[in-house]
Amino acid sequence: MVLEPSGVELRHLRMVGMADSLQLGAEIISGTQEVFSTMLMTELTGEELGSDSVVNIDSNLTSMIGLGGGLRGMLAIHCPAAVAMAITGGFLGMEVTELNDDVQDAIGEIANMVAGNLKVSCAAQDVSLELAIPTSIVGDSFRVSRITGAERVLVALQMDGRSFWIELMYVLAR
Repeated sequence: MVLEPSGVELRHLRMVGMADSLQLGAEIISGTQEVFSTMLMTELTGEELGSDSVVNIDSNLTSMIGLGGGLRGMLAIHCPAAVAMAITGGFLGMEVTELNDDVQDAIGEIANMVAGNLKVSCAAQDVSLELAIPTSIVGDSFRVSRITGAERVLVALQMDGRSFWIELMYVLAR
């Protein structure tokens, strides 16, 4: 006896296959490396962490971008204060000594550029992606919760020996 997959099962298999073909972790790493190389003349190293990894993310600033279209969810950049200020200093070409509006704007713009690169790679796979305006959270004690039913991609990046993280939580539209 041969069992044929149902319509729901076929859609699920197509969605899993589409998520695999998008290689989101690799796209986030290469897109972020491109942004930092071009905009800050800085090289990054990065690695994709397991989707269920429990990672202590040391973040004082998180910039998030909402995603819509065929890939719905959120992309977030999590930075310790020193890393956020170093990124901003490189971006603006000046020394930055506090987590101010310039830092929030700069990390938000980096998130926007990384999400823009992700949009281009998704379009190449016929997946639409719409971007919202970046939002930043500053503080020492906050938590970003997983979107119900969402997949998670977590990437750790290093700049001059200091770490920051990019997290993507998403659902592929059916």
